[in-house]
Amino acid sequence: MNMNPEVSVIIPAYNTEDYIARAITSALDQTLKNIEIILVDDASTDNTLKIAKSFNDQRLKVLANEKNLGAGGARNRALREAKGKWVAVLDSDDWYAPERLEKLLAIANDKNADMVADDINYIIDGDASPWSTLITQSEEKINETCQIDLIKFVTSDIYGQKGLHLGLSKPLLKRDFLNKYGIEYDESLRMGQDFWLYLKCLMNGASYFLVPEAYYFYRSRPGSLVKQSQVERLNHYCRVTYDFLQQETVKNQPDLLNAMSYHLEVYKKSRAYYCVVEPLKQKKFVTALFQAVKNPYFFVRFINQIPLILFRRLRAYLLKDKLVYEMAYRRNS
Repeated sequence: MNMNPEVSVIIPAYNTEDYIARAITSALDQTLKNIEIILVDDASTDNTLKIAKSFNDQRLKVLANEKNLGAGGARNRALREAKGKWVAVLDSDDWYAPERLEKLLAIANDKNADMVADDINYIIDGDASPWSTLITQSEEKINETCQIDLIKFVTSDIYGQKGLHLGLSKPLLKRDFLNKYGIEYDESLRMGQDFWLYLKCLMNGASYFLVPEAYYFYRSRPGSLVKQSQVERLNHYCRVTYDFLQQETVKNQPDLLNAMSYHLEVYKKSRAYYCVVEPLKQKKFVTALFQAVKNPYFFVRFINQIPLILFRRLRAYLLKDKLVYEMAYRRNS
């Protein structure tokens, strides 16, 4: 293993035997060669670990967790092993364009940045090309590298609403900065860990730059976390946001306090809605009725949602448009 790599690519992996080879290959094929790749298999029950170990490249280090820790735990183990000046995260069902690390590193050095993110290509599993990108879906006009401050990061990533949603981004992170402030992933969260790690970085003064070019390929596939229970996701988000709002450092920053309080309000209202919708979809009508009585906001949200629900149904069933729901998933992440 190279003791002085420029970038450490960390890959948490769990049961992605059909995708892991492409992820690893995309990291090994980077035009920037002075890298290390640390893959942590999170107690997979398929052939993910076997496939990872089949690669013969000294830059790749494969570790195996004895029990499943979740993406946050797997990433933290890789972070502690990392030796690079920079850290780049790659999910095991995604991949990089060959020039990604070289391009982002050049921007990072030029801007003296602590974090540099690129746009993200959204691609549905099995498709040959992306259907859109993160910036395109945000409807913001970003044509050149720009700096993102703390409040912009928070206010442009509201659950269920259009915006940049930079919690989905995968920035190049300066490892010395992470170490200086003791920043790691929240292992109590099974979903949405990225948003909170980036938030911690920005609260500690990190300089974050966004590049309008897309070099990261974000695969949407059946069974991925973003497609799982929204109620479970929102319970996590409400808990961690509430705890965050109790911090004195947050209370002393009115703009941040107001922005995150709005996040909590949106999470609670969305949870009330999905507490009824999810049992309805599962045909658990008694449970849905009980939740509707318990969460009267459901009726307000449902009435407001009717035009959008009808639009999605028409697009999905009459026009066979599989992207109409995919766009909604991207905002509810």
